[in-house]
Amino acid sequence: MKKKLRVMAALLLLTLFCVPAQAVKKPDSLSVKIGQMLMIGFRGFSIADSPEIANDIRERHIGGVVLFDYDVPSHSPSRNISNPEQLARLTLELQKVSQIPLLIAIDQEGGKVNRLKVARGFPPTVSAQHLGELNNADSTGFAARQCAKTLKAMHIGMNLAPVADLNVNADNPVIGKLGRSFSSDPAVVSSNITLTCSAYREEGIIPTLKHFPGHGSSTTDTHRDFTDITGSWTEKELEPYRALIAAGYHDPIMTAHVFNGKLDPLYPATLSKAILDGVLRKNIGFTGVIVSDDMQMKAIADHYGLETAIQLAIEAGVDILLFGNNTSYDPGIASKATTIIRSLLQKKIVTAARIDRSYHRIMELKKRYNIDRT
Repeated sequence: MKKKLRVMAALLLLTLFCVPAQAVKKPDSLSVKIGQMLMIGFRGFSIADSPEIANDIRERHIGGVVLFDYDVPSHSPSRNISNPEQLARLTLELQKVSQIPLLIAIDQEGGKVNRLKVARGFPPTVSAQHLGELNNADSTGFAARQCAKTLKAMHIGMNLAPVADLNVNADNPVIGKLGRSFSSDPAVVSSNITLTCSAYREEGIIPTLKHFPGHGSSTTDTHRDFTDITGSWTEKELEPYRALIAAGYHDPIMTAHVFNGKLDPLYPATLSKAILDGVLRKNIGFTGVIVSDDMQMKAIADHYGLETAIQLAIEAGVDILLFGNNTSYDPGIASKATTIIRSLLQKKIVTAARIDRSYHRIMELKKRYNIDRT
């Protein structure tokens, strides 16, 4: 009898100690699906420096983060990147706190748009314009492989590059003047992008074409203001996308915040169903992940409230809403975006089926690149 009581007591203690682990509330599927649609920027060189992003990953299940080397709002070089050793630690820390592996993204185009600088211990880079002028497969392939190997060593899985914009306006303050375009010739752009993406994929790095439907003809910068390309844009700027998608390109495409009245008389591309669902998906046939450009850029933030911008972007077909937190800084942006999306669902403005489509595209991308190890 005493033996039986001891066994029962032992089982009771075991149950008491096991219950907390078993009773941890699992996140509901809707929280996970909404979270996976968010890519967030943050301040800090480590998780200890960045409790807000750690909470966003653990509690809001955000699907991605974006890294910067310079903090624009505070005019400070202290952001996420100080040297290779620190960056590799940070990215591993970020992955460790996430139940679903993160898309860790960066803008590492080369040349002037270069987050991993030589002064901080990273290899030198060249611009897309330089490579386009050479138009040599070996040169482009070498530059892309070097970039991809560097990102892989830093545990960064997604590059917000290459640029598919045509250099049709050499005085363009955000494309042409920064050497970000391979060429004004769609064939040169397409061939160099193909080589770049191939090199990225060999190292397991996700490429991201940008900025759809074309930013190369603009005369102003969407970071700073409303940008209207209605009078300067031509169908020619779609040719790299048509060529690459026809050849099987299925990796992400990033939107532009440009207003193009030829394609949509009401909304800029990021918020335009006519452009993203109509032109990109239905006309050109793209079935992959659509990533917004930074939703905090002034071309969007100064003209639309946060709720309206999120609603329009989702309705347009955006799968990943990017909040770089580097035009303005809001440590609560992920929480605000999550609350807004839930509200849109409750009000039946956005459907659960629409959220599911984005979620499945994102998870398919992670699985294809072996990022989803859950």
